Amino acid sequence: MTTQHKRTTIYLDPELHKALRLKAAATSSTVTELINDAVRESLAEDAEDNAAFIVREKEPLISYDEMVKRLKKDGLI
Repeated sequence: MTTQHKRTTIYLDPELHKALRLKAAATSSTVTELINDAVRESLAEDAEDNAAFIVREKEPLISYDEMVKRLKKDGLI
């Protein structure tokens, strides 16, 4: 299967670029693959966070002061 790629230009810190090149060589990978994997992972984490927000959106809100009182009552602070 042929995968279409979209070309883009990004500007990396020189030390970050060097680290990516070294990791790519060490893992028989490419810098592009490493960046794609990192972006996919970041987006997956965002999706997990959004799902957690949706699950909890109907929970009642409490004030900061109330939360501190609860933590003190439970001996957590």
